[in-house]
Amino acid sequence: MTAISGPNQMTTPAATGSAWGGGSPVEAQGGTAVVLRDLCCIFGTVRALDGLSIDISPGEFLALLGPSGCGKTTALRILAGFESASSGQVLVDGQDVQSVPAQKRNMGMVFQSYSLFPNMTALENVAFGLRLRKIGTAERKAKAMSLLEMVELADRAGRYPHQLSGGQQQRVALARALAIEPRVLLLDEPLSALDAKVRVQLREQIRALQRRLSITTVFVTHDQDEALSMADRVAVMRGGKLEQVAPPAELYDEPQTPFVAEFVGTMNRLPGKLAGPGRVSVLGREVVARGPFANGPGGQDVDVLVRPEGLALAPVPGANGIVSAVTFRGAQSRVDVLLWADMAVKVDVPSPVAASLPVGSSVEVSLVSDNVLVDQAAGQISVNQEET
Repeated sequence: MTAISGPNQMTTPAATGSAWGGGSPVEAQGGTAVVLRDLCCIFGTVRALDGLSIDISPGEFLALLGPSGCGKTTALRILAGFESASSGQVLVDGQDVQSVPAQKRNMGMVFQSYSLFPNMTALENVAFGLRLRKIGTAERKAKAMSLLEMVELADRAGRYPHQLSGGQQQRVALARALAIEPRVLLLDEPLSALDAKVRVQLREQIRALQRRLSITTVFVTHDQDEALSMADRVAVMRGGKLEQVAPPAELYDEPQTPFVAEFVGTMNRLPGKLAGPGRVSVLGREVVARGPFANGPGGQDVDVLVRPEGLALAPVPGANGIVSAVTFRGAQSRVDVLLWADMAVKVDVPSPVAASLPVGSSVEVSLVSDNVLVDQAAGQISVNQEET
């Protein structure tokens, strides 16, 4: 099969019918196994990828998550064939495709910028790849229309991109990417240009469609909420390397490195002392310690990383903390507490409990978690301010 390019886009058709609701059923594609093996990519003096290895199962939805410059987009572009690795392998169903040009890899790619042809209607954009394949006019239109039905845009078939909203344009781009039945679907920050409400709606729709089609999907994002809510597994990257790859719940509950712990969700840092290998004392409790710094000698100072829900509050006069702010977040509220006059922590509690803790009230902060990640002690203890 031949991949096609729109303005800055390799696209790829069509399972016909509707995986989104409405229209005829779509036949699942079965999925393709993908292996990135020891990939390195060097641009001048910059090592964009440094020994990246990930196995992706057939039909799996994998998110590549990390800060800007971590190498996630480079990895996606190497898989697509837009960039070449300095070393390593890209295996698709066991075949190394490094020497296969992008247009022959049969992968569909959707970009942040939509990349629709501005002089073509939605129907013509989706049908473009079929036209290149010399599919007859009637069949081409029928298949393109069934794809628009699949993404619930059949009534917009005759509109041009500028007549569509951002979310609608991205759904047309997705339909076009699916139009040539790609072996792998590649999504490069496809939702970041959309407003919050549309972004949430579209990520749910993309996930439902991906599950229905069972198409192997690699999704690049810097947004932890997107990664955790959409992916079967999330691969967290930093400096061109893989920090951890795991299902979302495991990644959140059992981060293997301090970077993963603080990048995925909000994390408090509390002072603690190792009580021996694999044990740490914090907030008056001794609990299980894990991580690369958990097996140091007893008495060693460490930072203990604890989620906001891993702490509890109780109103106690003259206790160790003072409430400095309360933020209502629905069923749960986030309470900011100043501990020992020099350290802030964030604690998630049920909103009725938070309502009884006005700013300025004295509270006792205690540890709920029985298993914590420890890190080297910082010169100055502070909470990670990145919000979930």
